[in-house]
Parts: sequence; C-alpha cells; structure tokens
Amino acid sequence: MSEDEPRIVVGVDGSPGSRDALRWALRYAERCGGTVTALIAWAPPVLVEAAPVPPVISDEEVRTRAEQVLRRVVEETAAELATSVPVHQDAVCGPAAGSLLERARDADLLVVGSRGHGGFVGALLGSVSQHCVTHARCPVVVVRPAAR
Repeated sequence: MSEDEPRIVVGVDGSPGSRDALRWALRYAERCGGTVTALIAWAPPVLVEAAPVPPVISDEEVRTRAEQVLRRVVEETAAELATSVPVHQDAVCGPAAGSLLERARDADLLVVGSRGHGGFVGALLGSVSQHCVTHARCPVVVVRPAAR
C-alpha cells in the first residue's frame, strides 16, 4: 500500500445496511485505486442476573463469531462485485462508533450504513452513523438502504 492510495474504512456488522456500505466502499475504492479496511466491532457479553441464567458465551467465542461474520460478508460482497480491491479485515473489541472513529483517524474516508443491528426500525440515521458523522476527522459517507 502506498501513501497515495486512498484509505477507506467501512463498518460491517452483517446487516443489510452494512453490506450496502461495504458495496459502496468497494466500488469507490475500485474507481480511485484505494484500499478498504472492513471493521466489525464486538463487545464481551454482559451478564445480568435474571432467572434462568442462559449458558455464558466466552469473549473468545464472541470474537470468533464476529470474525466469521466479517469474513463471510467481505467474501460474498467482493465476489458479487467481482472486485480485486484489497480489503483488510479487522475485528475489534469495543463499541462500534468509537472503534470506527479510532480506525478512521488517519483514513481518507469513513463509510457506514444508515442503520445496522440495533436502534429501532424506521430511524432515519442510526446512532453509530450519527456519532461518526458528528465526530469523525475525515469525510463520512452514510449509505442509505438500497431499494429491495
């Protein structure tokens, strides 16, 4: 990777909105000769005392599942577009918005979907995308859902 290649960070969580964002980022990178970092953020399971207590999932299992989701979404989307854009995959432990902002600190562009896994249906802009738009040091593209 040369310093002249635009660096694009995209949030991926497996949702249709994040797949649209990855698709957009890959197409953009293809046109400008950039590289893409696809990031999924995961958090350790939170235990709340309630009866009955379900089996506990370990941090390692959560990390592994996040990496599997990321790998699958990147592979499927790259194959669908028949692109050879370099995609670096990054699974990080932490809140999605903060993790994206940290990774995009020195990026040329941050791409997010308008809604992911969370929030409520019908929100115009999800909390992660809103936080990124408000706090990112680089330009942010919020990809609206594709017509389905």
